[in-house]
Amino acid sequence: MEITAIYPGTFDPVTNGHIDIIARATKLYHKVIVAVAVNSNKSPLFDITQRVSLLEQVCADFTNVDIIGFDNLLVDCAKQQGANVILRGLRAISDFEYEFQLAGMNRRLSPELETMFLTPAEQYEFISSSMIKEIARLGGDVSGFVADIVADQLINKFNRG
Repeated sequence: MEITAIYPGTFDPVTNGHIDIIARATKLYHKVIVAVAVNSNKSPLFDITQRVSLLEQVCADFTNVDIIGFDNLLVDCAKQQGANVILRGLRAISDFEYEFQLAGMNRRLSPELETMFLTPAEQYEFISSSMIKEIARLGGDVSGFVADIVADQLINKFNRG
């Protein structure tokens, strides 16, 4: 059976930790759909079109990855995309409680979808999009944490303000 995984997130900005999860998922699943959430509860630095575009560029070498934007329930998006698995990244124990609750709710809403967790490689465990934005906002070097194109976009974004 071919298994399709959906990896949701805001990806604002996409980090090397996200890319590590995507790269490893491509070896486990027939197809990986990276689903960029609109998430009206947050104020993203980049709009949905920019985040999708950055991910498309950063993931261009992965032949079994599709990038989409979505603004509905994740379980509905997963069904629309034909996904069998919801893929979530865990960086630390502090992530687990929230992710565990999400997995339970998603299972309740759509019992046929399984949730799988991947942890990033140890050099990426501490990276979060929030930290990257703060470092970039304060003029720090984020080049070791994000792809060059993402670093360039962060520099451009904060040099305008």
